[in-house]
Amino acid sequence: MAMEARLSLRQSQRVVMTPLLQQAIQLLQLSTLELQEVVQKELLENPMLEEVTPDTPETTDGPATADTPPAPTVEPITAETPPTTERQTDELPFDFTAVMSAADDDHEERSLVSQEDREDLPFENVIRTQISLADHLDEQLRFATEDVTVRRIGAEIIGNLDEDGYLRAELEEIAQRCAVSADEVAKVVELVQGFDPPGVAARSIQECLLLQLRRDPLPDPVSVEIIEAHFDDLSRRRYQDIARAMKLALDRIMESVEEIMGLEPKPGRRFGGNDSRYIVPDVFVYKLGTEYTVVLNEDGIPRLRVNGLYRSLLRTPGSGDEAKQYVEQKLRSALWLIKSVDQRQRTLRKVTQSIVKFQRDFLDRGLSHLRPLSLRDVGEDIGMHESTISRVTTNKYVETPQGLFELKYFFHSGIASGDGEMVSSVSVKKMIQDILAAEDAAKPQSDQEVAQALQKRGLTIARRTVAKYREELGILPSHQRRLAPRKR
Repeated sequence: MAMEARLSLRQSQRVVMTPLLQQAIQLLQLSTLELQEVVQKELLENPMLEEVTPDTPETTDGPATADTPPAPTVEPITAETPPTTERQTDELPFDFTAVMSAADDDHEERSLVSQEDREDLPFENVIRTQISLADHLDEQLRFATEDVTVRRIGAEIIGNLDEDGYLRAELEEIAQRCAVSADEVAKVVELVQGFDPPGVAARSIQECLLLQLRRDPLPDPVSVEIIEAHFDDLSRRRYQDIARAMKLALDRIMESVEEIMGLEPKPGRRFGGNDSRYIVPDVFVYKLGTEYTVVLNEDGIPRLRVNGLYRSLLRTPGSGDEAKQYVEQKLRSALWLIKSVDQRQRTLRKVTQSIVKFQRDFLDRGLSHLRPLSLRDVGEDIGMHESTISRVTTNKYVETPQGLFELKYFFHSGIASGDGEMVSSVSVKKMIQDILAAEDAAKPQSDQEVAQALQKRGLTIARRTVAKYREELGILPSHQRRLAPRKR
């Protein structure tokens, strides 16, 4: 067969990810605070954009005339808005009035938030500055000694503590950095180990427990000996072997074991809350009568419009081609940003309304009535792809009558109950947590017993599933709960 070259035409469609389309998709994933930063950045970089404030004049093109309508404000119209019949006065290369006209008629949602009488943040919602473990120890070091060398070694030791308060560096390594001997470092380590919290700067859990026991002027010698000589048997709960080796009654050993169980294995635990933050809800759900209303949080998001002064350059005969191209590019970017922000807000509103419709029982009666929900369910309800639902619910929080939740929280798999209905996995976890919270401390329930208890409530669930949910809740197995200290 002879080889020959041919030309042929083929028609096809494909999605091209233009920079503007990428920007619109990115805006869907931003939280309200992140959206504020993006808009503020665009205000600085794009001269075509300006913020509408109460002091902003209606137009920046000069005196308003019959041929120069006031500059439109930022809230773009929806696809359902009828086309405007107003005569176009701006001779632009494309029609932007169709995107931005009639914006003044769309203030209903914004007014619900802006006109609401808002109080200042409650005092208890303002996060206090929590001191870190390093700062807490540095302060004690300053009061403990005035020796410059000791302070330098102590600062190096404190700097090598992990978040749990354990020393994660060798003495020789610290000595080399501070240009001192290992014996000097060891003395400073003993000094730091005497600081609060007890057990800090230990190099192992065994040393940590010993430091806490010896902080007592009269420590229990049996407890000390158990940790020093029988720590491996203690960690494996071989209490009979310990009793035989120490030639003591088992009851006496268990008294010491109970004391040891009450010690803190992570001294730095109470200093680990430095990453706390105040969450600003992106959406509010209010109950008005018997119905729920969804209101977007637009506080801090500037209202934008196109700057008429720069727009007039497109109509000025003396403007050069380069200037017009620059203005046209910035105008397209400004209009796309306005449209993208508006689309993001409308999509977020639709998704939240759909979630409220599916989770009505949860809003009315609480966590135990949270129903299974998937991204596809919401997507089919509002006519959007589930990938869009996933993006718009990322890093978004909603304030409801039941509390503050992440939008992703409402999407969970389901487990079939005895009557054929699906129960959310979150509700099942809550049931497991309630069952274990009410158990007898002397006889903790096994995973199989919990599964049987759930079966009596109409939920058939495997033992391994109970174990999985228990681990996700951070609850120890039954044999460890029997000896673990209970919260008072």
